[in-house]
Amino acid sequence: MLPEQIKSVKEYKQYSLKEKGSEFIAIVYSVDNDSIAQNYLSEIRKKYYDATHHCYAYKIKTGEQKYSDDGEPNGTAGIRILNAVEHFDLTDVLLIVVRYFGGTKLGVGPLGKAYYNASTCVLEQSEIIQKILYEEVEIEVEFNFISHIHRTASQLSVIINETQFTDKVFFTCYIKPKNIDRFISELTNLTNGQISIQRKKSYKYLVK
Repeated sequence: MLPEQIKSVKEYKQYSLKEKGSEFIAIVYSVDNDSIAQNYLSEIRKKYYDATHHCYAYKIKTGEQKYSDDGEPNGTAGIRILNAVEHFDLTDVLLIVVRYFGGTKLGVGPLGKAYYNASTCVLEQSEIIQKILYEEVEIEVEFNFISHIHRTASQLSVIINETQFTDKVFFTCYIKPKNIDRFISELTNLTNGQISIQRKKSYKYLVK
């Protein structure tokens, strides 16, 4: 079951933190599946090919999450990056922290703190957006019922994405799942059943 609402970052952002000679470059992306996350990771590894570590964490709205210490001591990098993502209550986010070792070992505690601080700093500078879950619905109806469609859509915060006119009118709409049953019931009553409403079982998140 997908969440009704999520928070994510709007776009790519980067932040650099230096700690005792080491540089921690935090990079955040908006992603919605593992494949996209892996593509971004591959790009960063190529761009910063000479870095000591490429640690990361990502969290997807399906509940999938993954993190990596990439050779750093266990528990000092990946989980700390994920902790930062969760601190901001974000989803559909990939956060990578690239480290260039500066010659001085930080110790487990300070190292974990450096990864966490780099992660929180890049998120603090990112634009956080809220996204609402919508389900796609297709409607076919006679011309004389158009006003009913628009009025009911307005009352239930339905987004009419596309309208086509032939011998009838066809609407493609995005509706919050919790409002679909009421939307269908009201339109069926208003049109005396002279309407076709198809749930496409297709979902997308739109910015609030």
